[in-house]
Amino acid sequence: MTKFLTTLKHFDTKIDETYTKERASILTNRTIKGENKINAIKIAISMIDLTTLEGKDSEGKVFAMCQKAKNPLPGDNNIPHCAAVCVYPHLINFAKKGVDNSGVKIASVSTTFPSGQYSLKLKLNDVEKCILDGADEIDMVISRGEYLSGNYEYVFNEISKVKELCKTLSEKISQKYGIKKDVHLKVILETGELETFDNVRKASMMAILAGADFIKTSTGKVQPAATLPVTLVMLDTIKDYFSETGIKIGMKPAGGMKTTKDALSYLILLNETLGDEWMTPDLFRLGASSVLNDLLMQYKKQRTGYYQSGDYFSLD
Repeated sequence: MTKFLTTLKHFDTKIDETYTKERASILTNRTIKGENKINAIKIAISMIDLTTLEGKDSEGKVFAMCQKAKNPLPGDNNIPHCAAVCVYPHLINFAKKGVDNSGVKIASVSTTFPSGQYSLKLKLNDVEKCILDGADEIDMVISRGEYLSGNYEYVFNEISKVKELCKTLSEKISQKYGIKKDVHLKVILETGELETFDNVRKASMMAILAGADFIKTSTGKVQPAATLPVTLVMLDTIKDYFSETGIKIGMKPAGGMKTTKDALSYLILLNETLGDEWMTPDLFRLGASSVLNDLLMQYKKQRTGYYQSGDYFSLD
């Protein structure tokens, strides 16, 4: 047995699905009010990866999204910028111009997103172009067919190769331009296709062992996308790995969030599972573009005592 499979087996534990669902419900069954709610809303906004991944995406749409990511609520400097914008590879250059030097990261889906059903050579070419065009973060998809066939080493090696390329190109760019470049890798498991919590647990640990900086639930193209119980399984995996190694891995639930209550439930789950150290965009992201306006409406409600019309906020 290879070293990877031996290590994976060490972390391989069976998940009680009923207990996990009940635990997720209990942990998130609380209400945040007043100033605490305002602070939580601002934290949630700072963690959002504002995303557009549609066939009709254009330069204009990406530019508008970048302006919103930089300044979600014009006129209120208390609202932080979003963590990142996420676009298809051919729009990275336009996103780079749009975010300018605002601190908003540029993420791009890669490795033949969303299916991942291409050769490793094409996937690596995809990643290389994204990084050379200016991506700060790569959101790759795993080969779910290979994983569900039990070909774990295949999936592990793909992730490892992508991580190695991210690291190599980061070093070359840093040396060439005299800047610090550190391209982070988010590994999308597409949990809606993995079928069981046991598979989610194993795939999470596999991605971490292969070099993922973040593990991510979904592409947003498959239902179900992120759920609280699935996210709890992934957070527990991160916790176990941290307990063994002292290494912090990031987490990104993506898809399925529609309201401020949804977003804050994920923050509560995060805080209850991993604590304050993970309450930062460096270690937690929300793939929840459609929830941003609701967060802004709730923020204004907390500040003024009444709801603003949805027409007062720009559409994504």
